[in-house]
Amino acid sequence: MKLKKLLLLSAGLLIAAHGHAQSWPNRAVTLVVPFPAGGGTDAFARPLAAQLTKQLGRQVIIDNRGGAGGTIGAAIAAKSAPDGYTWFVGAAHHAIAPSIYPKLEYDIEKDFVPVALLATPPQVIVVNPQRVPVNDLKGFLDYARKNPGKLNYASAGNGTSHHLAGELFKIQTKTFITHIPYRGAGPALQDLIAGQVDVMFDGLGSSAGHIKGGRIKALAVAAPRRSQAFPDVPTTAEAGVPGYEVSTWYGLWGPKGVPPEIVDKMAAEVQKALASPELKTSWTSNGSEVPNVVRGQFGTMVTSEIARWATVVKAAKIKLD
Repeated sequence: MKLKKLLLLSAGLLIAAHGHAQSWPNRAVTLVVPFPAGGGTDAFARPLAAQLTKQLGRQVIIDNRGGAGGTIGAAIAAKSAPDGYTWFVGAAHHAIAPSIYPKLEYDIEKDFVPVALLATPPQVIVVNPQRVPVNDLKGFLDYARKNPGKLNYASAGNGTSHHLAGELFKIQTKTFITHIPYRGAGPALQDLIAGQVDVMFDGLGSSAGHIKGGRIKALAVAAPRRSQAFPDVPTTAEAGVPGYEVSTWYGLWGPKGVPPEIVDKMAAEVQKALASPELKTSWTSNGSEVPNVVRGQFGTMVTSEIARWATVVKAAKIKLD
C-alpha cells in the first residue's frame, strides 16, 4: 500500500513538473548579473535579455548585484528559487574564485546547473592615452620597466579575470604594476577613461565602444589572432609578448533544482537568440565569436577552466581572506 502511494505521488510530481515546464514562462524572467552596469558581463547580458524578451513574449529583466569579484551576485543567484524565473549570468571570474577565496557561499559546480556558454571575447590591454603616452606595447613595456611601481592597473575586483590577466602579464614580462581592484569592470573603465588609473587588462566586450570612441587606446589583444572588430590592433605575440594569451568568457546557469525540461527550453532559446542577426552583429562588434556550447559541454568546460586558473593563481601566489 505504501509503495502504491509513493508511485502515485511520484507520478503526480512528474505530471506537475511537466505541466510547469509546458507553461513556462508565464511571467517575467530575471537574469542576475553579478557586476555593476557597464562591464563586460553587462555588455552581453543586456542584448541577450532584449532578444529573449522578443522570443519568450515575457519581460527578461537584468538584476545587477555587484561586489566581491562577482561572488556576491553568484551567492544570491544560487539561493534563488529553482523555478525557472531566475538565472545567473556568470563569467570566467567564477572559475577563478574557488582558487582565490577560501570560503564561498556557493559552489559553481554543485549549486548551479549549466545552461550555455554565451560569449568568448579576448582580453585586450588598454591604456589611458593621456596618462600613458605610448604608441604600442613595446613602448608600454619600456616605460613600465623604467618606472617600476609608477603605473597601476584597474580590475573588476580581486579574483576576476582582469586581475589574473594583469598578474600573469607581470610575471611573463617581469614588470611591476600596482593592482587597483574595483567593484566591477564598469566603474574600473570609467576611472581609466577619467585618468584615475593607467591601464586595464579588460574583456574586449566592455572596452570596444571606448576604443572606437578614442577614449582609451588598445595596445594588443591577448589572443592567437587579431579581432575582426579591431583588425589594426596586433596580438600580444605580434606586439612582443609571445605566449601571453588570455580570453574571457560569459555563461548562463540556473540554480540547482530547476526542472530539466525548463533548463532544456532555456538552452534552446539561448541558442536561438545567439543565432539571431541582432546578436551576431552585437557579438562581432564586441570582438566575440558566437559559441555553440550548451548544457553538459558547458559544464565540462567550466570544470577545466577551474583547473586551468588554479595553476595561474598558484604561480601568482594570490590568496584573499
